[in-house]
Amino acid sequence: MAPRPKLYRIILPVENIEKAAGFYQSLLGFAGQRVSAGRHYFDCNGTILACLDPRADGEGRDMRSNPEHIYFSVVDLEAVFERAKVAGCRSVDASIVTQPWGERMFYAVDPFGNQISFVDERTVFTG
Repeated sequence: MAPRPKLYRIILPVENIEKAAGFYQSLLGFAGQRVSAGRHYFDCNGTILACLDPRADGEGRDMRSNPEHIYFSVVDLEAVFERAKVAGCRSVDASIVTQPWGERMFYAVDPFGNQISFVDERTVFTG
């Protein structure tokens, strides 16, 4: 059997790379790294969250926000929830909930319309 591929980068479309870098630094709790004029990378334990502003990167085009959620597992869900409430999300769930499949989590929408969610790492369900 061939080795399984590793997911190593996810592109997150943004319209303002400076705003995105600041927002995700506040939300995730670390600075990340600017890798080009329109890209800012956050290494999320081996998978890169790549904020991409295509116009700032010279691509001459816009991108639509991701249509579905990106899920992060975190050690301190309550701390991330508190940061999400003040970081500038378009929306954040009113509370942390436990889903029928057992994950303790909350949903949010970033300033660029991307759907994101955070799950207590002790309750991650992978099927």
